[in-house]
Order: sequence, then C-alpha cells, then structure tokens
Amino acid sequence: MRPRHDDPFIPDEVTPSDLSSSARNELKTLSKENAEWVARHLAMASSLIEDDPALAHQHALSASRRAGRIGIVRETLAITAYATGDYALALRELRTYRRISGKDDQIALMVDSERGVGRPDRALEVGRAVDRATLPASVRVELAIAMSGARLDLDDPARALTELDIPELDPDRAFEWSPGLFAARAAVLEELGRTEEAAQWQGRAIVAADALYAASGLGDLETIEIEEIFETPQDEAAIAAGEPEAAEPEPFQDPESEPEETDVEAADPEAGTALTPEVAVTKAFTIEDEVDEILAEAGIDDEEEGVDD
Repeated sequence: MRPRHDDPFIPDEVTPSDLSSSARNELKTLSKENAEWVARHLAMASSLIEDDPALAHQHALSASRRAGRIGIVRETLAITAYATGDYALALRELRTYRRISGKDDQIALMVDSERGVGRPDRALEVGRAVDRATLPASVRVELAIAMSGARLDLDDPARALTELDIPELDPDRAFEWSPGLFAARAAVLEELGRTEEAAQWQGRAIVAADALYAASGLGDLETIEIEEIFETPQDEAAIAAGEPEAAEPEPFQDPESEPEETDVEAADPEAGTALTPEVAVTKAFTIEDEVDEILAEAGIDDEEEGVDD
C-alpha cells in the first residue's frame, strides 16, 4: 500500500505550455486530460527546484502517480529527490529513467547519488562503465567532476586531480561548464596544499562566470520608468480651440557623429567565449590580468610559484 499523498496546489496560470515541447511530446501516450495534468505538475517542479526543492518533489511525486512509465517523469522525480537529499530514491529513479529512456545523460547524477549513500567505490564503477566518447561535452564534464569527488571521498586527491584533466579544461575560453570545472579543480588543488594554483583556478572560475553572464546579455537588461503625462489647462484650452498640437522638437544630433557600433558577437556554444578583450565579450583585461588582480586582493604573489597556463 502506497503512503498517502496529497497533490500540491497548482495556480491557474500554470499551463502545459510552460513545459518544454520535448517534454510534452513524451506525454502524448497519455490521455489529453491526464497529459495536461501531469505537464502542469512537471512545470511546477521545474520552476520550484531551485527555491523550494521539497515542494518541487511533491509535484514530481504527483506526476509519477499518474505517469510512472514516462521517462521525463521519472527523471524529474530523481532530480527532485536528489535536491532534497534523498539519494537512495534518486538512485532508484535514475536507474528506472535510464532503463526507460536508454540514455546516459544523467550518469553524473547517478555517480553523485552513489556517493550520497556512502559508496564512493561503487560510484567510480558506475562512472567507468560508460563510454565517455558517446556523451555530450557538458555531461562528460559533470561526470569528471563527480568522479573527482568520489576520489576525494576515498582520500585520494592526486587521482581526483587526474579525473579533471579532460579536453574540456580550457583555461582561456568559457563554456557553460567552465565555472564549475575550474572551481572543482581549485578545490582539489587546495586539498593537495597547492594554494597558489588553487587561487589561480578559483580566479578563472570567477572570470569565466562573469564572461558567460556578459555574453548572455542578461546584464544589459534595463528597467524603464514610464511617467504618467498630465495635460495642463493651457493644453486643454488649445485643444478646445482647435489649435494644432505643437510638434515635438527633433533631438539634436551632431552631424559629425556616427552611430555607435559594438564588437560584441553572439557567443557560439561550440566555440565558447574567449576570455580576452578582442573577441565575443569585451573585457578590460585578459584572464591572466584579472586572475592576477584577484590574487593581489587576496595578498598572494603568483610570481613566487609560477603556474603553467
């Protein structure tokens, strides 16, 4: 007998269209009414996972009770279980998701869940059993970080560092995975007592995150205040008399000035964002300059122990 579960509330404004089209396609085997109901719970789980993982998990549980054989449902349940710290449930659901979908895209979460239940040796076995060449770059990076963590669990920081020596570790370009990968390397170097190098990589993580944020354009969003315009008595009198409205003066433009151009190009996800001032994201310093500045603020002289970039 399953334990009692009360479906959490869904606001009326949440609709199936709030779920990605690929996820909705997986629900087409359900009846229309059930598919819409499940989609709304999945949409709620997705929107709540960062701020309220426990409530997100309740929505995922509701979806699984009506669509337990759908891959996206079991994947969502696994992710929310992991977010709440229920690693045993996350592991069970990840195995089910993998069996249903035939995908290895959540292999890093499986490795981390094995770590969560206290089995770092088993975590390494799970990670080694996958052909990394078949995984997308972002998944390979996540797996490398999880495997490195398992090595740390076994008090083997030297091999933990080796796990992070992957082709995606490019100190001069920023990809979506770069901040996390750089920070993971910094943490392992800190464990090894190589504090100067650790500070260098932590600095790179900060610079990469800033560059990606700038490339996304989110930092350019502006808040525009619109002031309500009230007609003065003189304006009302002029309108009543049938006088034409005065034309607004043209804004002054210096004839010698030219439209301002920008060198910012759209970031190519395959090429990454170069961490230099000449391309993609305009920055005042190269990555080495910014890392040096971070080290200086921390009171560390990186010339004492050089780091090969």
